[in-house]
This record gives sequence, structure tokens and C-alpha cells, in this order.
Amino acid sequence: MAKIEQIAKRSDAGRLSRRSFLMTAAGAGLMFGFARKAEAAQTYPSAMPPEAAFEPNMWCAIAPDGSINVNVVRAEMGQHVGTALARIIADEMEADWDHIKITEVDTAPKWAGKFVTGGSWSVWDTWDTFRQAGAAARTIMLEEGAKLLGTTPDKCVARNSTVTAGSKSVSYGEIVSKAKPTRSFTADEMAKLPLKPASERRLISKPVPALDIPDKTTGKAIYGIDVKLEGMVYGRPKMPPTRYAAKVQSVDDSEAKKIPGYIRYVVLDDPSGIVPGWVVALAKTYPAAIKAADVLKVQWNPGPTINVSEADIIEHGRKLIADQSTGARVFNDKGVDEAFAHPTHSFERSYTCASVAHYQLEPVNAVARHIDGMWEIHTGNQWQSLVLPQLSKALQVPEEQVVMRTYLLGGGFGRRLNGDYSIPAALASKAIGGAPVKLILTRSDDMAFDSIRSPSLQTIRVALDADQKKIVAMDYAATAGWPTLVMAPAFLAKGEDGKSYDPFAIAGADHWYETGPTRVRAITNDLANKTFRPGWLRSVSAGWTPWALESFLDELAHQTKQDPLAFRLSMFTATGRNEGSAPNAVGGAKRQAAALQRLADKINYGKTQLPADTGIGIATSFGQERGMPTWTAGAAQVHVDRKTGVITCQKLWLVLDAGTIVDPGGALAQTEGAALWGLSMALFEGTEIVNGTIKDSNLNTYTPVRLPDVPDMDIEFVQNTEKPTGLGEPGVTVVAPAIGNAVFNAIGVRLRHLPMRPADVLRELNGHNS
Repeated sequence: MAKIEQIAKRSDAGRLSRRSFLMTAAGAGLMFGFARKAEAAQTYPSAMPPEAAFEPNMWCAIAPDGSINVNVVRAEMGQHVGTALARIIADEMEADWDHIKITEVDTAPKWAGKFVTGGSWSVWDTWDTFRQAGAAARTIMLEEGAKLLGTTPDKCVARNSTVTAGSKSVSYGEIVSKAKPTRSFTADEMAKLPLKPASERRLISKPVPALDIPDKTTGKAIYGIDVKLEGMVYGRPKMPPTRYAAKVQSVDDSEAKKIPGYIRYVVLDDPSGIVPGWVVALAKTYPAAIKAADVLKVQWNPGPTINVSEADIIEHGRKLIADQSTGARVFNDKGVDEAFAHPTHSFERSYTCASVAHYQLEPVNAVARHIDGMWEIHTGNQWQSLVLPQLSKALQVPEEQVVMRTYLLGGGFGRRLNGDYSIPAALASKAIGGAPVKLILTRSDDMAFDSIRSPSLQTIRVALDADQKKIVAMDYAATAGWPTLVMAPAFLAKGEDGKSYDPFAIAGADHWYETGPTRVRAITNDLANKTFRPGWLRSVSAGWTPWALESFLDELAHQTKQDPLAFRLSMFTATGRNEGSAPNAVGGAKRQAAALQRLADKINYGKTQLPADTGIGIATSFGQERGMPTWTAGAAQVHVDRKTGVITCQKLWLVLDAGTIVDPGGALAQTEGAALWGLSMALFEGTEIVNGTIKDSNLNTYTPVRLPDVPDMDIEFVQNTEKPTGLGEPGVTVVAPAIGNAVFNAIGVRLRHLPMRPADVLRELNGHNS
């Protein structure tokens, strides 16, 4: 052990860090402008409030110098989540924004169960709690400030971290240092406190500087991949041929021993079953670990899915859908079967989507060590509460002996909800006696190990009335790998038939349209689940269910000679289950109709003259989840080259009703990014399963949207004071169907597979459209 620690310490000496490079570049003439002086507490260890700070509740603390710390349990991955959440507390407590700092807390027991950043939940889930926490802090500052000013709280006003009574005032910092308040509120007590009306908000919905930008631009901010610990060695895995059930038969490291810096290899013993068949090369430097892993000769017995292909998974899904006994019924209204028994007319289509990788900027990584009787994991992660039990099982220790240190994420998009990459780091450290191991996956490793979005198949069938204009019944079936079943089965939902289903593999199909008796069937593709680890990817199922539903409704409207906009609007009756309810879905389908109508007005629907082979298509969704809808409408203008089949998206319009827009700048950035993600998956991005694993391993063949492909964008948020819902993902949902519908309007062919490739366009133009 001493030798490993000594080698690692020497290897770190004199290395040029990313921060050192940035500061050197700045000194050479590269200059940055900063909007504020305040800093986010992002360095390790996290800058917790000083001992003298007053904590009115677990979420915030006020220091004698007037600084206010906000505790954040959401991962920062470029979305400025700390800024959005901190302003909720700061607004309610009447704090000076320049005094606000944020701390990303670790996995101490007091935060248990609160760590999850996904599903566009952060603002929505935190809104009530942080408003109440801010109100508690304001209440105490008014009470204690009034005492210092010799008056009563009702004679005082709180503004900008100051309590004022007439001509006298006292700052929050002075209140803490002089009055030394001790009162605190329980969650139940906070829930009863009066909250400010929307008209008195001074930070919410107003532009304020993001807290994390200064540290990110100077390089001071620390990401998981930046972590260094004394005595650390580097590891890189040799990836097994299949995700599951691979077994190592032999390892030959004779070539690796020729690489300077190579130390040894370890074969991981994983009781959790998350990384079976893993061999990790350890070295003094990461480049040496990369080279050593490349030349390790490993013989495996692969798992049983070694010959599975994407086509096999889709075909298996087709058989599952055809078997009416499969799946769970999310909706299962009485009368579906009767309507299809004697329909005047029925209409049916199927839609498929390819596998999609996350390809986040920062490849997954973790540093693990055993210190002071604890296993310490340093990494960027979106759902620490999920991986802690898995680490406990893998290491064979109680969960209380594992702690995770939180860092910034260089992109997450759902990949880091699954913290599986921390398991091999911990096991590699255990294999060498608990010394710190920094495990970094190369891009090709990262792709092979990714929890990809599963390929999917959806079949939608409707019965029409006698005039063949109105839907009188719908039967909707969708099948894919289920990430929640594989990784978090406790979060499965119950269907109307009592069977469990993955809500993140069907959301979007449970639409707000009135379609008569409706059945929605969620079917797990067990072959997909066995072949790879299905993952949550930005917008999850809502990234592909609106593709099918909105393409289908558009197709049906044209088939029955109805206007696609009017046809959709006619089904937003806002009755029954589509009426909506407080607090998340006030107004129900009426708000989705309003967003769609506003979009139609923006694009001058049906009245714009366009060049040849150019079209505009529309689509709408409720964003991410039915329980917290973000009413979303989108339109795309595309041009299609009939000779090459290339689809060029020229412009995107989006209208979103997400209730109160807490952070306007963050909301716009989130929606722009989401729309481009949707564009990427619609036209450029996708891979396939070949021989039991992902085909593409790098950007030479995996092709997300590039800068020249970015269209003009017009994004509008409906202004209201309803409870805020999510904005990280809804912008994804409508882009693909809007583009597909625009392609039909441009050249008259209907595409039913994502991504829409030029070859697909040419095939349909040559007469193969069904």
C-alpha cells in the first residue's frame, strides 16, 4: 500500500490543472466579466456555514457577517439549479441577493432520501418547502429585529436583509450577532406560516445573476473528474462483451507490464451484480491506465445476450404488443373492446425509436477510498439516495459506512441518476486495501457502459364514428426497456388492473385528449432489460411517446381530411380525468389548448406561403409527467432535399405554460437546450444494439446535432402565477413530431422511425410509404 500511495503522490506533482490553465490564459490576455462578487460554495470540502451562523431550519443559515447560505440537495449540471432554488428562499425571506451562497451538501443522514435531480422535479418539488423555509427565516428576523429596535414585528418591514422600523434599521447579520436567535421551526410549523403574495416577489421571475458562473469561468469550480486525493492511483476498466453475466476466465497483462506507470490489474468481485466481469487496470497516471487497459488480454465467458441485436429487441416488442395479455393498463376505460368490435372505421399505426446514448460532456468517473472506518465516494451524481444502498451491497458494509461527496456535473441528462460507475471505483479501492482509486471511463468505455434510452415500439389504434371524423375509442400500447424496473423498482406505479409498470416508460401516452374509452398499455421489453441497463434520458419516455401520438393524430387528421390544429383542439374538452386539479394541473387540458392556440397565432398557422419542399408541422404535449404537467406546444419549419433526402430544420417555435417562471434566464436556457436535444434525437442522434452491446463508441460515428444544424428558435413562456412545474425536459417532447409532421407537409411522405435519416426519406419518396 505504501508503494502505491507514494507513486500516486509523485504523479500529481507539477501537473497543470484545468484551473491553472484558465488562470494562465487569463493572465495572458483572456479576460472575463463578472456580474457579481458573491461566490457559490462549490469547492471541496463544501463550505458549510460557520459555527456562529443561525439556522432557522435545515435549509438555510444566516451568518453574523450577513452572508446567507442555502443548502441544496440537487445536482448542478449546467442548469443553474442552485440559483433557481436559492432565489425561492431569498425572495420569501427578503434577503439581499448579493449575500446569498449555496452549499451542495453531502449524504449525511439528515438529508436521506432527498437527493434526486431529474424528471424536471427540482423547482416543482422544492417550491413549497423553500418558500416556507424562507418565511420562517423572515419571521424570526422580524421578531428579533423588532426587539433590537424597541418595537413590535407588525411595525417593521423586512427588505434586502434588513429590518426597518421608521428611521431605524438593523441588518440580518447584526440580528444574528446581537440577538443570537435560537428559535427554529419544524416542517409542520413552517407549513402554517403566511407566504408573500405574487405581487410582492422581488427575486422570483426577475433576472438575477447566476451564482455558479464566476467559479465556472475562472476554473475554481470542481467537477467530479477534477478530484484529487493524497495517495490516489488511477484506474480504467477493460469492458466486458456484455453488460450482464460475463465472467472472467483469464487475464494476461504481460504487455501492460511494459507500460511505464502500470501497477497491476484487479478482477472485481461485485456482490451487487452491477459490474460483472470487470477487470480494472491500475496505474500511476491516467494515460498509463488507458494504455494498460488497451493491451490487457482478457478472456471472458460472455452473457447470454451476446448475439442480441436492436432488430431482435424491436421484433420481441412487436410480439409482446400483439399478445393482449401482456403489460399493465394505465388507462383501461370500460367500452374499449366494444367500440372496436363494430367500428365504422379503425385506424392503426406503429412507430419506432432507436437506442440513444447520453454522451454527456464529462465521462463518468468516481474516486473511492476507505478512511476512518468509512467508505468515501467522490463523484458527480444526480441521485445519491439510489446508489448508496447499491454501494452498501457491493462493499458488503452497512449503508451508514458509506458517504458521497458531491461535485459539479459536466452534463447529466439522466445518465448520472444511475450511479453505477461509483461501484467499480469502490470495488477497485477495496481490492487494494482501501487506498484511493480514481476510476475514469474513456469516451468509448462510457458509451459501452451507458444506461442508454431503450429502443421502443408503439402501436396506436383508434375507432372512429360513423362520419369518420371523431375518435370514439383508443387502444395505445408501448413497449421498451424499463429503467425504473431495473434500477429503482420501488418507484414503479400501479395500473388500473393492479399490475406494476414503469411510469417513465409510458408517460406521454397517458394524454389529456378526449378520445372516448381509452386503454393505455405499458409493456416491459424483457429482452431489452436483459441486454443492457435501460436508463432515464432527458425527457425519458416523453421523448418518444409524443413522437408516436402527435405523428399519429396528424396522420389521422390528414387521412380524414381535417385540419390538424382544429382536430387537436376539438379533443381538449377538459372533462373527466382531463379536467385538471390543484395544485399542479389547475385548468387541465384547457391550458394545453391555450398553449397550442398561442403557438398557432405565433406562426400565423395556415397562412404562411412557403417555398417548395418546405413545410411547418405542429405538435403538443404536457411535457414530462401527467402529475406535474408543463403544457407545451411546438412547431418546426423544415426544408427537404428530394435528391439527398436531407431534412434541414430552419426554425423552431415553442410555447410553454410551466406556471410561475422562477428563473427566467435558466428557464430559457433549459428550454433551448431541451429543444436542441429533441432536434438531435429527431434527425441526427441514435445508435443500435449489435452483438449485445451499443454499436457506436465515439463521435466519428455517433453524430449529435452540430452547431451548423442549430435552427432559429422562438420560445415563449405563458405568464401566470400557478405553481411552477418543470422546464428541463418538456422542450424535448414536441420537436420530433413537429419535424415529422413538417416533413409530411413539405413533401407528402410520412416517417415513422426516429431518427429520421435521409435514407428513410428517399425510400419513402421512391414509393415505399404505407
